[in-house]
Amino acid sequence: MKAPEQYDPSKQPPNTTPAPSMQPSNKSTAIPAGTPTIKQTQKRTAHADKKPFQWQFLLPKYWGIWLLFLIMLPMIYLPLRWQFWLGRKLGSFIYKAAGSRRRDTLINLKLAFPEKPEAERELMAKQVFVNQGIGVFETLCAWFRPDVFTRTVSISGLQHLVNAQKDNRPIILLGAHYTMLDLGGLLCAQFFPVDCMYRTQNNPLLDWFIYNGRTNIFGKQISSRDMRSLVTSIKAGHVIWYSPDQDYGLKQGVMAPFFGVPAATITASRRMAKLGNKEHPPAVMALHTYRQTPDNMPRGKRPHYHLTITPELENYPSRDEVADATRVNEVLEGLIRIDPTQWMWFHRRFKHGPNGRTDIYK
Repeated sequence: MKAPEQYDPSKQPPNTTPAPSMQPSNKSTAIPAGTPTIKQTQKRTAHADKKPFQWQFLLPKYWGIWLLFLIMLPMIYLPLRWQFWLGRKLGSFIYKAAGSRRRDTLINLKLAFPEKPEAERELMAKQVFVNQGIGVFETLCAWFRPDVFTRTVSISGLQHLVNAQKDNRPIILLGAHYTMLDLGGLLCAQFFPVDCMYRTQNNPLLDWFIYNGRTNIFGKQISSRDMRSLVTSIKAGHVIWYSPDQDYGLKQGVMAPFFGVPAATITASRRMAKLGNKEHPPAVMALHTYRQTPDNMPRGKRPHYHLTITPELENYPSRDEVADATRVNEVLEGLIRIDPTQWMWFHRRFKHGPNGRTDIYK
């Protein structure tokens, strides 16, 4: 199903979104005095060291990234409603300017939702970029100004995680690449400490920014190639956030349906589930992070986010890696369908087939 306040093709307005009014609101958005902030309630397993600055980051080839951050960072001190408005504009601009990403998004949506009219899929694609534009501001605030999200989150399914922890079991929390990716980690940390697995960025400066920003959210960041750190976290009983929803080929994956389309699906989660203490094996469950507030946030309102934790996958892993990959994809697909436009459809999710790379995006 879809979230009507986020995506409703029958109510899509023309591309003439008014700017937020600078007039004071009749409704107060003030947080009651004495309310603990997100920083004060954040839970962590550790405080990771930041990556050191490298002088090579001052080379001209990195000036574009520095300029972008210098432009964007001051904007996160605007009211969130204005940031949402800027995010919508940013997303609309990227949708028009990034031709290849727009084309990839439309191809993915056509594969995943063949029953929908083309015009409806185009509206969905535009909303994906709008949500990602807002997600840029949500991510930067999560890194550098987290307290603006105080009292903005609710959660369901937390008991599944708590019950597994009572049995001294680590948790493999299967996430997905939602547009509010890093903010989701910050909000999770209001209820339980969490480590995350990540893939190093190809651009060293961008990787430096992302890694150091995430040190304000996660206890540990575990490289996908660092098995020793992964095993250490599992043996320590940590919650580890891992996103298996991208196409990394078939060297460490299998073909399994995703939205009814054969997709290269990484099987690392089943290998992770075999690590640690055999008497208290990791519990594998999924996480959904969702912005419930409409992107044109009403005056006087604050955003609200909801986290959902699914029950543990029973009898996982099995002896059939294709069946396990199919189960994981089915769970993630069901969560993504809550509002498809809050998932990053601009990634080439179906670039590999059973015989290698496909030409589907050409």
